[in-house]
Amino acid sequence: MDLRPLGSTGLTVSSVCAGGSGLGSMPAVFGYDVSAEQAIEVILRIFDSPITWIDTSNGYSDGESERRIGQAIRQYGGLPDGFLVATKVDARGSDYSGARVRASVAESKERLGLDDLPLVYLHDPEFHDFDSMRDAVDTLMQLRADGEIGHVGLAGGNTTELGRYLDLGGFEVLLVQNRWSLVDHSAAELHQRALSDDLAVVNAAIYGGGILANPQGATKYGYRDAPDAVLKAVAEMDAACRDHGLDLATAALRHSVDDPNITGTVVGITKPARVDALLTALEAELPQELVDRLDALLPDPQYWLDLK
Repeated sequence: MDLRPLGSTGLTVSSVCAGGSGLGSMPAVFGYDVSAEQAIEVILRIFDSPITWIDTSNGYSDGESERRIGQAIRQYGGLPDGFLVATKVDARGSDYSGARVRASVAESKERLGLDDLPLVYLHDPEFHDFDSMRDAVDTLMQLRADGEIGHVGLAGGNTTELGRYLDLGGFEVLLVQNRWSLVDHSAAELHQRALSDDLAVVNAAIYGGGILANPQGATKYGYRDAPDAVLKAVAEMDAACRDHGLDLATAALRHSVDDPNITGTVVGITKPARVDALLTALEAELPQELVDRLDALLPDPQYWLDLK
C-alpha cells in the first residue's frame, strides 16, 4: 500500500483509511451489530497492517467508536509509529456552537486517550443553518491556532453546502461521502475546487452504503432506495466484473484508490478478515478493458444533478 502526502498538512498517510463508523455498532444504518470485542480485534489487526490511519467521529454511536478505538490503543500499548487517528466534531442535538465544538474535541481526546488529534473535521455541517455555523468554524480554526488540534478538515455529503464552507477558507482536507463512486461522480466539481485550493481530497462511502459491495442483495444507495438507473448500472457493472473474474467490490475500491486526485479512500472495516480481503483487492489487476467498460456504464452526471 503506497503512502501519500495529505495535501499541504505535512502528514503522510496510506492510500486506504480504515473507516470506524461501524466499529461503534450502528445496526440502524448497517443492519448488523458489532460487539466491543470484535471491534477491538479489528482495530488491533489494522494496527498490524499497512494501513496507517483510521477515521472516526465524536457522533458515531454516541462516541462508542472512539471509546473502542481508545481501548484498542491502550491494549496495543499505544499507537503504532506513524499511525494517525482522524476524528470529527459533531453537534449535540441542534447545538453546533463554538462551545459545543470545544466540548466535542475534549470528549474525543478523553475517549481516545490521546492528547494529540492530528486531524479534526467539521462534520456534516449541511444539516445546520449556514449562517449560524460561523462560530463553530471559527472555533475549530482557533483550536488549531492554539495547538489543541493539528489540522482542520471538512466532512459531509452535500456538495453544494460543502462548497459554501470552502469559501470561508482555512480547511486543509475535504472528505466527501457517497458522491464519488462507480455510479456517482457528482463530487467531481467540488474535488477540483478543493485541489485548486491545495486541499487533500478524501473519499468515503465508496460502496454507496453497501450496494457496490453486495450487488446481489442490497437495494439502497447512499442509505436511500436506489433509483432504477442506479440499480441497472450496478447490475451491468457486476456482470462486467464477473466476466473478468473479479468482484464489484474490488472494482469499487480501485476506482477510488487509483484516482490520482484522491489522497485517501475511507473503507469501513468491521471484521478482521476484511483487512486481508482489502489488501488482496489492492493487489488485483484490473484490465483496462474492464475499466473502460465500467466508465461507459456510469449514469449521466446530469442524472445526479436532476435527482438533487
